[in-house]
Amino acid sequence: MVNYRGFSSHSKNSSIYFRRYSSPSSITYYIVILFALSIFIFTFYSKDVLEDEDRKPPSITSGEKNSKIEQLRDDVLWEAPFSHGLRPCVKPSSRYKATQGWDHYMTVRSNGGLNQMRAGIADMVAVAHIMNATLVIPQLDKRSFWQDTSIFSDIFDEVHFIMTLQTDVRIVKELPKELESAPRARKHFSSWSGVSYYEEMAHLWKDYQVIHVAKSDSRLANNDLPFDIQRLRCRALYHALRFSPAIENLGKKLVERLRSRAERYIALHLRYEKDMLSFTGCTHGLTEAEAEELRVMRHNTNHWKIKNINATEQRIGGLCPLTPKEVGIFLQALGYPPSTLIYIAAGEIYGGSVHLSELTSRFPNIVYKEALASKGELQAFSHHASQSAALDYIISIESDVFIPSHSGNMARAVEGHRRFLGHRKTITPDRKGLVAIYDMLESGVLKEGSSSLSHLVMKLHRSRQGAPRKREGAPSGIKGRGRFRLEEPFYQNPFPECMCGANIQDDEDT
Repeated sequence: MVNYRGFSSHSKNSSIYFRRYSSPSSITYYIVILFALSIFIFTFYSKDVLEDEDRKPPSITSGEKNSKIEQLRDDVLWEAPFSHGLRPCVKPSSRYKATQGWDHYMTVRSNGGLNQMRAGIADMVAVAHIMNATLVIPQLDKRSFWQDTSIFSDIFDEVHFIMTLQTDVRIVKELPKELESAPRARKHFSSWSGVSYYEEMAHLWKDYQVIHVAKSDSRLANNDLPFDIQRLRCRALYHALRFSPAIENLGKKLVERLRSRAERYIALHLRYEKDMLSFTGCTHGLTEAEAEELRVMRHNTNHWKIKNINATEQRIGGLCPLTPKEVGIFLQALGYPPSTLIYIAAGEIYGGSVHLSELTSRFPNIVYKEALASKGELQAFSHHASQSAALDYIISIESDVFIPSHSGNMARAVEGHRRFLGHRKTITPDRKGLVAIYDMLESGVLKEGSSSLSHLVMKLHRSRQGAPRKREGAPSGIKGRGRFRLEEPFYQNPFPECMCGANIQDDEDT
């Protein structure tokens, strides 16, 4: 074996010795050895180079690029906004004390539709706590537009309601027999009132054992309430007011059936119903006969105070529900494909298939609960608008995306619940901004399906997809009690009181 290190240490004489005694044959021998060694080294390193080449990521094909772009687009369309780790949080503080209320009773008549009643009942739980009263299971509205004869236990799980709140408020199913004929203080509590107001109302207990509350909606302020009262409202609405087993079970089945049709679905609260259009005075896109029909209905409905409405001003102000056509254009501009599964959470659409076709022509994969459930399954809910609305509520809460076409009680309630559950994606159309865009479409400045239209719509709604934000107060410059009416409703956005995260404590005392 050649000793290379030895060559390097030889003297000048050693080099002469090597040259002197090397024969031609030995030189040939060394050349052959060096050549063989070169071949070996080349082969060895070539193998490493080839292995390195094999380890390099393969080149991305155009198909794979398209797949990645498609995935990115899907994420934008369907993924919930970043929630900063916020989670539901309704634990009371260490200062919180439950209400006893053994001698004082409060009876309540809840007014309005399903979601108006739900919010009102949650508020009355808080009011009963503030006034140290025993709450009697509320009576539900049977005289409103919906004409629903349901009692509390038809819609809600009564036992669950009582048990869930037993450490907060004493709740009974009915007044004690000896108090049924006792005189009652009948009160219309002032709207958006704070704790001090109800503490003052407690003087009524000096003369009465029973207080009857004639209306439950908007009786409690949105803001400036104690931490524990706000969290009690959330416990009442999101934990205690669970729907009845019959409603819960069918609602879950309908969600499963939607999931069997498509991996993801949109719940669209399409508020294009006769009563809403008549109440708001919105007639854009309707015939003269339809507009007149809505005007007559508004004038004949006694409890609707405003009779003469300028439809154009309503629309420009963003006060009208989107039409089916406008909803279709809106969804297209956001990037949803025509195959998107859309569940319509609403009553009968005004004008039926004539107006609805302007949406279905763009998105044909549209379903109602009547197409998901059998007649037998829905029979128990027929002629009970609030029970039927509860099914829509469940499906809307569980949807991948919720989009309301108008900001009514249902829209606000679902948005707030989805925020509470982790800020699930909820796209609230900027109706005032969209009117200007739709007018450009009608005038030919923009074209339906164009990238310019998509850019404008997406830019307008970049921050309207349910991401966490604090509840908004009244617009600046508004003074007096009137500002309370213009505040963002507590149940539309229960942040920050009912949410916890990495930088938000579970308890205000810790």
